[in-house]
Amino acid sequence: MHKALVACRAGVGSSLMLKIKTEQVIKENGFPIQVEHSSLDAVPGFDGDLLITLADVAKELETQGLKQTIIGINNIVDKVEIESKLSHFLTS
Repeated sequence: MHKALVACRAGVGSSLMLKIKTEQVIKENGFPIQVEHSSLDAVPGFDGDLLITLADVAKELETQGLKQTIIGINNIVDKVEIESKLSHFLTS
């Protein structure tokens, strides 16, 4: 089971919507991913293997040398995009 953190700068609004859509995709596809939700403040202490965030935030996180795989989502309500990127993560 993979552990993912859905996060944005403040940990409200956009990341909460992204978390809901991500959980729908996980359930619909039976993906072995457990999701947590927080602001970016939680990233340094997160011990999982996947960070899911907005595309612009992902670009910032990629420069920080984090051990987790970072997935940037362009459209937080696009379940096709979320499914595609989660599938790629699970098969790579």
